[in-house]
Amino acid sequence: MLYFLDFQVEYPTEMSQKELFSVWAEEADTALSAKAGGTVVDLWKCVGERKVLCVVEVGSPDDLDRILFDLPIMKKHGQHVQVKVTALRKYEDFANDVRERLQESF
Repeated sequence: MLYFLDFQVEYPTEMSQKELFSVWAEEADTALSAKAGGTVVDLWKCVGERKVLCVVEVGSPDDLDRILFDLPIMKKHGQHVQVKVTALRKYEDFANDVRERLQESF
């Protein structure tokens, strides 16, 4: 299944930018390894924001939940990270479904 992930990363006032960058560097290594391994389809950092957008392909919602729990940024900083998850459907599959339903209707 494909999922779109929208990560919003905040940090406490007592955390320095250097400390945040340290956690984020570890997270970047993990994300790029997952991309090389095929789990991450692609990912983007939003300019001027502490936001990362990502498309992943995993077997089930349970698998995705486990992956999210195990991310370095979630283990070390999870209370300051919000993730919005959207299940995706390939547009070609949707288009074929619409065509089939159109023919069944008439």
